Amino acid sequence: MFLVDKPKGLTSSQVVQRIKKKFNTKAGHTGTLDPLATGLLVVLTGKRTKNASLFLKLDKAYEVKAVLGMETDTFDSDGRILRRNDNEVTGEELERAMKEFHDDIWQIPPPFSAKKLAGQKAYQLARKGISVEIPPKKVSIYSLGLKEFRFPYFTLTCEVSSGFYVRSLVHDIGEKLGVGATVLEVRRTRVGPYKVAQAKSLEELLVL
Repeated sequence: MFLVDKPKGLTSSQVVQRIKKKFNTKAGHTGTLDPLATGLLVVLTGKRTKNASLFLKLDKAYEVKAVLGMETDTFDSDGRILRRNDNEVTGEELERAMKEFHDDIWQIPPPFSAKKLAGQKAYQLARKGISVEIPPKKVSIYSLGLKEFRFPYFTLTCEVSSGFYVRSLVHDIGEKLGVGATVLEVRRTRVGPYKVAQAKSLEELLVL
């Protein structure tokens, strides 16, 4: 098992492929991180790949940087801008909106996600211009905090259940405020009992 601090710009699959090649073994990750995201990626190799489903169910923690007043088709800054809004939001208004997101909630995954619909991933359909209705999924928020706010930018920390989309959380907070919001950076800091502080960079692993 490798605890990898995934760099920005690579897909989770690309990280796995590099580890496979380096160590000449079968490997698989236990929960996708978007190319824009950094942080903890748990990679299983050899016989341990059979345990992937156990890791997928683990709770996760994230730190998320976002901007108010902008919406994109991917819910993050890699996407096409759909709308802008210059209305100012105070820290108190942001915290009030955040308080509506706690315990169990129904969440719709982003249109550009790895969620499978009719055998295809949602992002594959979205790239073809096919509009799809993604059903909401019940997920849990164990903690949600505002780490930093300097309008229009803010940073959240959250501890959530498996299957949770932080891009959808930020988008939904923007909707509540009526101005829109988009993710700029995501860092996964924990998967179950494993913390990003225990992880090695991909560079470090590939020179072992």
